[in-house]
Amino acid sequence: MTIHAQALLFDNDGTLVSSLASVDRCWTRWATEYGITAEEFARIELHGRPAAEIAADLLPPEIVPQAVARIEDLEVEDVPNGGVHLLPGTRGFLDSLPGDRWAVVTSATRRLAEARLDAVGILPKTLVAADDITRGKPDPEPYLLAARALGVDPAHCVVFEDAPAGLASGRAAGMTTVALTTTHQAHELRADLVIENLSALSALVTEQGVEISLRD
Repeated sequence: MTIHAQALLFDNDGTLVSSLASVDRCWTRWATEYGITAEEFARIELHGRPAAEIAADLLPPEIVPQAVARIEDLEVEDVPNGGVHLLPGTRGFLDSLPGDRWAVVTSATRRLAEARLDAVGILPKTLVAADDITRGKPDPEPYLLAARALGVDPAHCVVFEDAPAGLASGRAAGMTTVALTTTHQAHELRADLVIENLSALSALVTEQGVEISLRD
């Protein structure tokens, strides 16, 4: 199978890097600080959604801004504690791409996204973060904004995601979707292609764009 693209758009957490240990530590502490019960917390989908939306689901509106600032501080401060690392295949796959042909599209704030990316030595030329949008994944806005920033028709973009919300965002934007089974099982992920991680893929840059293929 070969996928032809003009631009490649990557979610960050769970796609390029793993931050599960950090997320678990920080959100558990945050929930305790704000008096959220384990039962309430267990019902919330954390992965792939902006912190502001998660906080709004759990807390009174008047304290949401303070709570969002608090979880951002906790997660940024936790980055040096070793809770973030590159997922298999990330470095080699990104290194094979021209810098103006790919972007990172994350539900994290720009401050947090840049802290995590810097920690693993990834420096995207284009980054779309929670600060840049009005509606988060599964709305198509984040990926449409990235396509516009790269000057590419959404129909010629490929989205790489690990979470159902992100894949739904990519589909709604009219893009080809590739799912990674790093945080969810394959049957939970609706995509044009499902892989374990980026080590399953190779990229060939041509005059027409990028050809993405499964490794033998």
